[in-house]
Amino acid sequence: MSPDDRKRAYRKDLLLASAMVAAGLAIAGLSMAEIKARNPQMAQATQPLQSSPTPAPQDNPPAESKPGGERPTTPAPEPARPDAGGKEGRRNTCTAVRSG
Repeated sequence: MSPDDRKRAYRKDLLLASAMVAAGLAIAGLSMAEIKARNPQMAQATQPLQSSPTPAPQDNPPAESKPGGERPTTPAPEPARPDAGGKEGRRNTCTAVRSG
């Protein structure tokens, strides 16, 4: 390949790359303009903060705790237990084959 051919190929590649960059910038600019024209106001994701009303002061203090008070009437949960049959009722399904 002669130096003139290389120079011509380089110019052709450079022109193609420049055209692709220009097209990308044009598309990006058009997209930004369309986004701006379509949605002139930003949506608000969360509600604005509002001050909550101050709670009214309570005159009566909390009730006192008494030792030996009422206990819950529901029975306590029991731990899980394995089935009553255990391993005696199961069959060994794993069989090992030895060669030798």
